[in-house]
Amino acid sequence: MTAELRVAVVGAGMMGADHIRRITDRISGARVAAIVEPDAGRAAAAAEHAPGALAFASLEEAIAAEAVDAVLIATPGQFHAPVLRPALEARLPILCEKPLTQDSASSLEILELEQQLDRPHIQVGFMRRFDAEYQQLRELIASGDSGELLMVRAVHRNPSVPESYTQQMLITDSVVHEFDVVPWLAGSRVVSVEVKFPRRNALAPERLREPILVIMELENGVLVDVEMNVSVQFGYQVSTEAVLERGVARIGQPSGMQRWEAGQFIVKEHESFTTRFAAAYDAQIQRWVDAVRRGDFVDGPNAFDGYLVALSCEAGVRALTEPGAQRVAAVDRPAFYA
Repeated sequence: MTAELRVAVVGAGMMGADHIRRITDRISGARVAAIVEPDAGRAAAAAEHAPGALAFASLEEAIAAEAVDAVLIATPGQFHAPVLRPALEARLPILCEKPLTQDSASSLEILELEQQLDRPHIQVGFMRRFDAEYQQLRELIASGDSGELLMVRAVHRNPSVPESYTQQMLITDSVVHEFDVVPWLAGSRVVSVEVKFPRRNALAPERLREPILVIMELENGVLVDVEMNVSVQFGYQVSTEAVLERGVARIGQPSGMQRWEAGQFIVKEHESFTTRFAAAYDAQIQRWVDAVRRGDFVDGPNAFDGYLVALSCEAGVRALTEPGAQRVAAVDRPAFYA
């Protein structure tokens, strides 16, 4: 393919608008040709960053107008399946922001639809796999230079969360990332999830019981603990520590200018995911565009990976109210997704 890839961005909220600016300003080989957004005001605001893009109220309208070559889905998760179906029927390559769908049953339905095509068409937007530090950590684990991986310790901290953030979203909107990236790092899927509740943070919203400690067991015996903490006040922090036989490796530490002043040591921390993972988002979209242009369609997590994460999220949500480890049972990975 020599012409620019015509991308339809579905959803012009915070994530969709961010991707529209990204494709326009920093991605080569593609342009935003269509903005699919039922809210006319939001669509118009997003269109200011996508010269020449057409606005549509539905993806079906954009497909009928023959205006797109590929689809980037950036709507809230509950609206993913209704967009994935027509995109698959039109045989369009898709980058779908996490989650694939809201539950494992609907994810399986999407897998069945996709397997009627000639190759995988869906890449799921777990951007941490494209972060340089996560990639370095995965390479170290795979190399065996420091021995076998024994444990993983992770922290996922937010300064605060909006009023719309619910208790279940500790799992489905936040730990969802660890459910993808940790098995990718370790080369083994999640088989159980347990949630422990430490002392509650008095600064947390009344509707939330947090922080929580999420304990995962992987099929290869690796144990994982994730501190999920959304009221830390000081900034946005995502870090991971791998405990290996002959050493420890850590990623996600603050970087940049260091200051010593007034008896303090200061390194600025990130305030949101938009800065912490900006380079990872750029790399993810560029590699997806490149894959579509060469006919591969997927260069990252596929729809089956999204299904596995949906299963882990369901176990995690159960673990919020049920004691003990909740099992995660998946169907075998089809050869289609090998």
